[in-house]
Amino acid sequence: MFTKILIANRGEIACRVIKTAQKMGIKTVAVYSDADRDARHVMMADEAVNIGPAPSRESYLLADKIIAACKQTGAQAVHPGYGFLSENAGFAKRVEEEGIVFIGPKHHSIAAMGDKIESKKLAGAAGVNCIPGVNDAIETPERAVEIAQSIGYPVMIKASAGGGGKGLRVAFNDKEAFEGFTSCRNEARNSFGDDRVFIEKFVEEPRHIEIQLVGDSFGNVIYLNERECSIQRRHQKVIEEAPSPFISEATRKAMGEQAVQLAKAVNYQSAGTVEFVVGKDQSFYFLEMNTRLQVEHPVTECITGLDLVELMIRVAAGEKLPLTQAEVKREGWAIECRINAEDPFRNFLPSTGRLVRFQPPTETMFAADTSQWQGVRVDTGVQDGGEIPMFYDSMIAKLIVHGKDRLDAIAKMREALNGFVIRGISSNIPFQAALLAHPRFVAGDFNTGFIAENYSQGFRAEDVPHDDADLLIALAAFVNRKYRNRATHISGQMEGHEVEVGEEFVVVTLGQKGQTTPTPVTVTDFEKKTGSSLVTVGASSYKICSNYRLGEVRISGTFNGEPFTAQVERGGLASKNPLAIRVSHNGTQIDTLVLSTRAAALYELMPYKAPPDMSRFVLSPMPGLLVEVAVEPGQKVQAGERVAVIEAMKMENVLFAAADGVVKSIVARKGESMAVDQVIVEFV
Repeated sequence: MFTKILIANRGEIACRVIKTAQKMGIKTVAVYSDADRDARHVMMADEAVNIGPAPSRESYLLADKIIAACKQTGAQAVHPGYGFLSENAGFAKRVEEEGIVFIGPKHHSIAAMGDKIESKKLAGAAGVNCIPGVNDAIETPERAVEIAQSIGYPVMIKASAGGGGKGLRVAFNDKEAFEGFTSCRNEARNSFGDDRVFIEKFVEEPRHIEIQLVGDSFGNVIYLNERECSIQRRHQKVIEEAPSPFISEATRKAMGEQAVQLAKAVNYQSAGTVEFVVGKDQSFYFLEMNTRLQVEHPVTECITGLDLVELMIRVAAGEKLPLTQAEVKREGWAIECRINAEDPFRNFLPSTGRLVRFQPPTETMFAADTSQWQGVRVDTGVQDGGEIPMFYDSMIAKLIVHGKDRLDAIAKMREALNGFVIRGISSNIPFQAALLAHPRFVAGDFNTGFIAENYSQGFRAEDVPHDDADLLIALAAFVNRKYRNRATHISGQMEGHEVEVGEEFVVVTLGQKGQTTPTPVTVTDFEKKTGSSLVTVGASSYKICSNYRLGEVRISGTFNGEPFTAQVERGGLASKNPLAIRVSHNGTQIDTLVLSTRAAALYELMPYKAPPDMSRFVLSPMPGLLVEVAVEPGQKVQAGERVAVIEAMKMENVLFAAADGVVKSIVARKGESMAVDQVIVEFV
């Protein structure tokens, strides 16, 4: 067994590998870019080596620097994690030639299966069902349109070296095929250093189901059940679960056996995943093989009781698999939510910056620990006060739960999301909470188009119906009463004019464009102890008990005897009102003012101040790098014409003109780092 390994990656996967290595008594070496100098994986490792500037092509993608770090520290093996160099056959070969063990499949297996074009040819030769398409690299957008027409729309344009939703577009017409080809090549070149692109038929209403397998150097390959990964947004997985609520036992067995057959054909030795697209009749087609550890591997660990990273390390060290196919377990139900740094209320645009607060829910399961199940686990590479840089992907953490069945797992995940506090940047937690409450998701009735179909106009908090909206009003009133109670203890109050707590209030819910909804409430004590209030909202009454302390974000306790967790904050909100109280629960978020009856009546008379008209400006919708300005001063621009391109978190975001106009001035320059709503172009 190795005594020291180097992790050629960053973020949560680097931390995940370090935990297993620590459990096995193996010392670890972290590598880091200038942007990750203070990152969590650097702190967790026994040693750390700087490998270059922030952009990944100048650090994490440089094989020479990784190998030099191995030699410098005496690391005997390299774990590549996922992304970056994990599926680079050339890197795996270089590592092997330098006498260092690659903790993953052999380079020839990566070359055969990691390349999506070659893997399709191999799968076809092995008799595996493949989706119709052209598997040869396409050189021009014109040729892409020709091929798309011959296959029939819709088609999927994919980067050969792609993964994680990067370098992938779906086209429904010639224009989308032409533009999608160009965007795919650019994204693929920037993310993977390989701009080859191919086209295949897009199966409508498909499910994305993948088989986890692991093989050793003795010719043994087993499959560890399946993962359901159909909940995707822009081809990026959002929620994964194991097992799938859709496929039958017979389909599971057939898919698993096909995956094993394919792995054996290339002498596969490590953890890997065979992805399938599954039709509603349970017919399935080979999609691709990921020759690495997957982001969503924890859900498989939960239902099988196995540490996949440990299996990878042991296989790489020459050990035989410790179990047979018949010994693979499938117990309970696991769900993973990817917690990403993106703003669901601004069309999921990337959000970067400082994590002012990072308070995950209480963990009862832990990575690399196979002794604790039926609980909550958080895999992350960040900590309180850490930075989310613009140079890498948007993942902040992975929230994993394991329940006795699917409904139990959903309930645990909803409660865990309620208690996950992230401040300083935006996250997709409200969106995840809404997805978990959607009747079709709860029923298991979904496919890869689920999010596009149900949230085609974007996501808004007010679009999520809360099963008990008055509870949010009651929580605002409960917290306000605690603030009022504290104010009664302020010293130096004028005699006869002391602050009184009061019982009658109006909770004013703040809406869009100055709209408000007043709700009268009554707040009284129902037990002679701190933290117990009876809140009456209309015909509903809530006996709330909580040890919540002012200034905390997370509030937990009971209402009417039922446990709850929510988030409550005062001040510094989108409303810009320092007295506003924001309440978030189960994906629903409201901003409120809790006022006396007289103050509420006066507030209704306040005029609405409209925001300034910014229609003459093109604003940066997110923090990022301005990589292109496509217009010049004096130029006439038509609606829908390309104006600028912002790059952040490995994604290209093209900004278009909203209306016809003439460019007055270019305010920002190419190469400039942009803030949210910073002006790029001004029109006359």
